[in-house]
Amino acid sequence: MLNATLAAGLPPLPPYETRPMPDLLPFISDFWLSNILPHIAYWVVSMFFHMIDVYDLFPQYRLHTPEEISQRNLVSRYEVARDVIIEQILQIATTAVLSLTEARQATGMEGYDVAVWATRIRLAQRAVPSILGTLGLNAAAISKSMAASHPLLAGALAGGHYPFLTTTLDDVTGTAVPAFARWELLVAKAIYWVLIPGVQLWIATCFLDTWQYFWHRAMHMNKWMYTHWHARHHRLYVPYAYGALYNHPVEGFLLDTLGAALAYKVSFLSPRLGLFFFVGSMMKTVDDHCGYALPFDPLQHITSNNAAYHDIHHQSWGIKTNFSQPFFTTWDRLLGTMWKGDVKTKYERTRSTAAEKKGPKKEDGGAVVANGSAKANGKANGKADGKANGKVKSK
Repeated sequence: MLNATLAAGLPPLPPYETRPMPDLLPFISDFWLSNILPHIAYWVVSMFFHMIDVYDLFPQYRLHTPEEISQRNLVSRYEVARDVIIEQILQIATTAVLSLTEARQATGMEGYDVAVWATRIRLAQRAVPSILGTLGLNAAAISKSMAASHPLLAGALAGGHYPFLTTTLDDVTGTAVPAFARWELLVAKAIYWVLIPGVQLWIATCFLDTWQYFWHRAMHMNKWMYTHWHARHHRLYVPYAYGALYNHPVEGFLLDTLGAALAYKVSFLSPRLGLFFFVGSMMKTVDDHCGYALPFDPLQHITSNNAAYHDIHHQSWGIKTNFSQPFFTTWDRLLGTMWKGDVKTKYERTRSTAAEKKGPKKEDGGAVVANGSAKANGKANGKADGKANGKVKSK
């Protein structure tokens, strides 16, 4: 490789030696960190919103009143937390299996990889004279006239010819060899450290959005899947943060666990980058179910798919719309499933109805239930899912 690059007039590629990448944190291995950190993030973000709920810190940004939470939801907070923990155990097991299929991430060849990209940039410059020639410009003459004032630009116009850039091959012989321009290395580093990871994360995001949209929509259009799987999630007419993963185990595996795992594989994320993707996806999912439209919450302003957008889907009048999750609204817009009506009157109606029904309450397994809605808790596992609270069952 060294002889080949020198023969072609290219800077030599640096030697490298790989070694296992050290753990991100000194007190826990990356294996266990990748297994538990997304779920730690889930509960940290959830408890943030739970404290806002408990102390009623931002009532002006609530999507629903406390009366709606107590009267309209058909499952207790205890049952929600229990089922979420069950799904997280299944996710941890799946992540462990996925981690075992991956070789431990190595380090040590980053400088070599950057030099490879710098070499590609140098080779790409060889096309510049031909491109300028098609425009009627003499690249050699322009380069010569700029050589004294702008030597690097002159070298690029000459087809990546930088005779003044050299370095020593080693400290023993002192042999001079071509070197990369500083701008070439900066561009190569930007490609390697920013552009490629960004493209990988974009692919993972688009794959997960596509996977979840079509599975989610199918679970609403197919009566059997809705009744036996997805109806459980829709017992929460008024979502709250830690109910984000309140799902039937089959749905949880298909929609969330398998979807995220495939997104990781398809986009060729590294284990370290995958950890970032999983934690970010988990935080976004929790935020989408938080029940607040907070103007200072950055996760709600990255895209238009946020808590207010997804909350419409949890209402009986919006259940056939807003299927997209967790990042963008692309598929809803392309396939005409985005809610386009006014929501203000509908939300005011549900608030006033809940306020009117406010009366004697009783505790049922940790949930506050009113006016006979507690009956739905006992029968919701199955046929009552599709019948509860007025024909929410998919049509």
